[in-house]
Amino acid sequence: MATSDLLIIAAKRLRDAVAEMRFAVPRAHEVYLRRYGNGHKRVLFLGMNPGPFGMTQTGVPFGQIAAVRDWLGIQARIHHSPDEHPKRPVMGFDCPRSEISGQRLWGLFARRFGSAETFFQEHMVMNYCPLAFCEESGRNRTPDKLPAKERTALFAACDDHLREIVRILEPEWLVGVGDFAGKRAREVIANSPPRVGQILHPSPACPASNNNWAAIATTRLRDLGVWK
Repeated sequence: MATSDLLIIAAKRLRDAVAEMRFAVPRAHEVYLRRYGNGHKRVLFLGMNPGPFGMTQTGVPFGQIAAVRDWLGIQARIHHSPDEHPKRPVMGFDCPRSEISGQRLWGLFARRFGSAETFFQEHMVMNYCPLAFCEESGRNRTPDKLPAKERTALFAACDDHLREIVRILEPEWLVGVGDFAGKRAREVIANSPPRVGQILHPSPACPASNNNWAAIATTRLRDLGVWK
């Protein structure tokens, strides 16, 4: 069975583990996995969870709309959740907001590798958690801010999923994008390959990321030995 099929099965298994309701795998996410998830990958980049203007809208990790549409070549209808927050509507590729983290991450890859096909020959980008959380005010809540009891159950499912993705893709490197993903990667892959590294998160909420994040990330990846 192709690795992309195994990734889709893994995504459905995680969906069932974390959702009281059964949601279909978003079509754009399935397109992403089928197009770019084939074969083993030397480097697996790991994000935290869908951002409200990124993967929530496009189905692709760090899914800034222009990058997903123009560089990855993916565009599909994105279905609404039946209980979406009125302040955080899912507009899909019509969303007027842009995820800066995704713009920076995919922008770095585009400048370094030229085409998405070249990047994905050895690399893959996935998220640790498949769920986006929205507070009553409409504010985004990241998984690390959930109550302890909720975190325990959620992280157990996400840890299992990460182990499964590593088994499928057999990466040499698992690189956490930001502190949260780096910590989860180190805890899940404590005593086995792949090697685990971490880069600065490209979010503008991180002050250090607003001063040439691409150069900082590239230097870190070279220092680790991930890139030459």
